Amino acid sequence: MALKTTSHHNLGAVPPPSPETNPAEKTVAHKSLYWGHQAQVLFTGWPGTNSGMYALAVIFVFVLAVLVEWLNSCNFMKQKAENVWTVVLQTAIHAVRTGLSYMVMLAVMSFNGGIFLAAVGGHAVGFVLFNRRGETKMVQ
Repeated sequence: MALKTTSHHNLGAVPPPSPETNPAEKTVAHKSLYWGHQAQVLFTGWPGTNSGMYALAVIFVFVLAVLVEWLNSCNFMKQKAENVWTVVLQTAIHAVRTGLSYMVMLAVMSFNGGIFLAAVGGHAVGFVLFNRRGETKMVQ
């Protein structure tokens, strides 16, 4: 039995699988960043080939990333748990924050460049808007 050998020089040159390889599945799984509005983000068939829906997907991911940063900076998480309801609130906020973080991560795993930039930009804007740890008082 002969073993197949692959040269390490052409590993990055493998094209993405074509839709004809599996007729039941019409999407192309990308393994590197690509640019274009024909994407599948978070849900099957969304945003599809519609440019307007792609713009909505980019905005949605941006807002999700800002929201994650806001939840990271909430004072609810930094308060000492004095009663059961505070613990329940902290647990609920943590669960929502974690779920939203995973949604942003899954959106980035679409390997679409615009979605990636929206996620990074959303986290950056959220950090600037809500991070008070790096704030220093000016001495006059």
